[in-house]
Amino acid sequence: MTIIQNFKKVEWPTLALIVACSAVVFLVTFYSDILTLWLALPILTLALALHSSLQHEVLHGHPFANRVANEALVFVSFGMFLPFRRFRDTHIQHHFDPNLTDPYDDPETHFHDPEVWVTYGVMTQFLLKINNSLAGRMLLGPMISFGLFYLDDLRKIKAGNRQVILAYLLHFAGLMPLILWLATMNNMPVWVYLLACYAAVSLLKIRTFLEHRAHDDSTARSVIIEDYGFLSLLFLNNNLHAVHHAMPGLAWYKIPKVFKADRARFLAENGGYRFSNYTEVFRSYLFKAKDQVPHPIWNKSNRPKPK
Repeated sequence: MTIIQNFKKVEWPTLALIVACSAVVFLVTFYSDILTLWLALPILTLALALHSSLQHEVLHGHPFANRVANEALVFVSFGMFLPFRRFRDTHIQHHFDPNLTDPYDDPETHFHDPEVWVTYGVMTQFLLKINNSLAGRMLLGPMISFGLFYLDDLRKIKAGNRQVILAYLLHFAGLMPLILWLATMNNMPVWVYLLACYAAVSLLKIRTFLEHRAHDDSTARSVIIEDYGFLSLLFLNNNLHAVHHAMPGLAWYKIPKVFKADRARFLAENGGYRFSNYTEVFRSYLFKAKDQVPHPIWNKSNRPKPK
């Protein structure tokens, strides 16, 4: 393959967005005293949320054909909380659609095993119920999801899982330059940066809140939110989530066109699991639980396994 052919295979919109997003993170932190924290904080929050969306894009094979080159672009997790390799590995596992929403085999589900649910204490059940409203998911969701994630990874580390251990070692190594930058090269306090990291995850919880539902048909578990506004851009069109699960290698900027060209089929396959826009989502579920916490139809004796 010639250099020109390789050049043409680069997905330039994705590459440009990664470069621009990274530049915004560094510029906002460096000039936070000029911007003032009241302006720097929301801009940084949006940039960190977009960077997480771009990490998701990268792990699905963009913008280059080479995996190492792709991951080099976003390996340092500006959002700090989640090692990129753990995000990559658990998300790939999540994409085995027959296991979507499985309390054990889907790492991104918010459903719990009904038999285990009844053993939880009153406070645990209360917090998990609050977490099933959109307001609760945005306020408490980052703490709850990361807490459970870290506990599970700690068990894996204690069991000697080398992949998980390596992921955290590389994560901390990648964070060192970022921490050094925050500590010595700019005027933004570290606590403000960490607050932006938390707020960025809260924004992303809007997208993940109702991405999947419990349903007997695995193709009917992923949502379509026909929103093409600012949040759609921030989430890189993953609001059209059924399209992403049907075609996980499709670049973010191609998703709307593919959906509109075959809208009826996608909505038929996902069983009409659809919302008009995020305004409808907020109106319906800001203070109301979308689902119950214990999985309503999960069957322990019928758990499909990845091949």
